[in-house]
Amino acid sequence: MRYSVRTEQSGGRSTSPWDAHNVATEMVAQGNDAILLTVGDTDFASPSVAAEEVGRSIVNGNTKYAPSAGKASLRTAIAERFSLQSGLSVNAEQVVVTAGAQNALFIAALCVIDAGDEVLVPEPMYVTYPGVIKAAGGVIIPVRSPAELNFHPRLDELEAAVTSRTRAIFLATPNNPTGAVYTGRELEKIAEICRKHDLWLVSDEVYRDLIYQGEHVSPATLPDVADRTITIGSLSKSHAMPGWRVGWMIVPVELARRATALMTSSTYGIPTFIQDAATATLSALPHGLPDMKSTYSARRSRICERLNSIEGLSCLPPAGGMFVMLDVSATGMAPYDYAMDLVRSHGVAVLPAEEFGESASRYVRVNLGVADQLLDEAVVRIERYTSALHRGES
Repeated sequence: MRYSVRTEQSGGRSTSPWDAHNVATEMVAQGNDAILLTVGDTDFASPSVAAEEVGRSIVNGNTKYAPSAGKASLRTAIAERFSLQSGLSVNAEQVVVTAGAQNALFIAALCVIDAGDEVLVPEPMYVTYPGVIKAAGGVIIPVRSPAELNFHPRLDELEAAVTSRTRAIFLATPNNPTGAVYTGRELEKIAEICRKHDLWLVSDEVYRDLIYQGEHVSPATLPDVADRTITIGSLSKSHAMPGWRVGWMIVPVELARRATALMTSSTYGIPTFIQDAATATLSALPHGLPDMKSTYSARRSRICERLNSIEGLSCLPPAGGMFVMLDVSATGMAPYDYAMDLVRSHGVAVLPAEEFGESASRYVRVNLGVADQLLDEAVVRIERYTSALHRGES
């Protein structure tokens, strides 16, 4: 049987980054000990207000279809929250509710990319970006953000990469996987490039509530760029609700209309009772879970200090997000091999970062969203494993 080329393209670069994760998952399924530091999940529970409201909504019979763009109450809550955080006034008409930020990224790509269009993306980049862009028919053009610049993009290379076929720039701030928080000056330059070359700017801001150094700037707030900016957000990271699949895009009204048409042809919206829970959550906790940021901040400082004390390893505390990028190049092993050997020998799964882009080719990614006791035990095992490497015992 014949399959469409699109199914080949949308898989991204490869499935290999998740091999160590899959090994650990299988170990756990078989009753063996393993610590997963791979997927960006969290040890924090979803807010009780969300659980209470979803039950109440179902009991009240809110199980019917909702508007494809989302209930007016949720769209209003999202618009009010963004306006409060950013200082930019937006309204419910500019909000489209999606099945998580991933769905928002996919819909955004379908809205602004045609076959053969080029999309500039600073790398390291989240592993689904290539698949999303390719599925829309686009050609991804990576732009280096080297470790020597703390994973901030080379803006001269970004502008030099613009051609007559360039249609958009995709970026994430704070960045996944590096945690880099783009400065206002950097974003002003990117906005200038978008204005000069008539480009769309897709700004993935799902980690905006998790910043430890610097300040978050939403590109949409910069002069004369709101009408070409797609701002992506969700409750997954800020409110420990990844499995609820509540995301959104904040866009110009005309783009919202087009995105809604695509939502009608795909998900037809998300469950009404989930939207009610999301609305109640945003009302009760407009700034995210109160202890999450401080907990992650303490973990990042403690874990980076301990990892930096291990011969052969080094890392920089991330400015934002929930991951630590760990440089394993001094061990003499490629990140993929290091990750696979570590999980098989010591039951700790980390994510090899080569697939995030060339700038991450020396690194593995470590998730901070794991209980303190498990995270500390994982570092003990990483130290034991890496020390054995240096002694030639592994």
